[in-house]
Amino acid sequence: MNSNADLDDFTEASQPEPLFNAWFDEAERSEINDANAMTLATVDASGMPNARIVLLKGLDARGFVFYGNLESAKGRELLASPKAALCFHWKSLRRQVRIRGMAEQVSGAEADAYYATRPLGSRIGAWASQQSRPLESRAVLKEAVARFEKEFEGMNPARPRYWSGFRVVPLQMEFWADRPYRLHDRILFSRESPDAPWTKLRLYP
Repeated sequence: MNSNADLDDFTEASQPEPLFNAWFDEAERSEINDANAMTLATVDASGMPNARIVLLKGLDARGFVFYGNLESAKGRELLASPKAALCFHWKSLRRQVRIRGMAEQVSGAEADAYYATRPLGSRIGAWASQQSRPLESRAVLKEAVARFEKEFEGMNPARPRYWSGFRVVPLQMEFWADRPYRLHDRILFSRESPDAPWTKLRLYP
């Protein structure tokens, strides 16, 4: 999406989506590696938080999309408690965006379309890896990869039923920019539901 957001005075932005898009576009030009890397936080059945880095693979008016194994820790946690937090930190720009919202599984068509764009080795890996479960040794994983390479030789592997994606629909988006003496700028956008209008609030650093 295009944006007219003023990057020098982002606190004047009236909506979070154009501002995020402008920051993300600049991050893609400035970050050395993975401008789309984001921390994903979930909670497990006991209420303990879990955080890990995943890659943003889709961004539209509905939210932020990433993909992975539904039977992994993050997949099980999001299916049981469909709420998530994301955090982007772009060190080269000294900027951060924090997002909180509801998580929903993407459609089968969306997951199929993205899966088809992955390198063959990654598609094989999705079949071979029982993500987040105990692994006896690296050799066992390599054997599984070799087995599926043979099984799918000359074929286009279909997406495993347990491999899909989630979309985080934001209800809060906080923009942070570094300023001297830790007097940073922070702007929080909030809404009650995905259909509600955004409200804007400046926060103390």
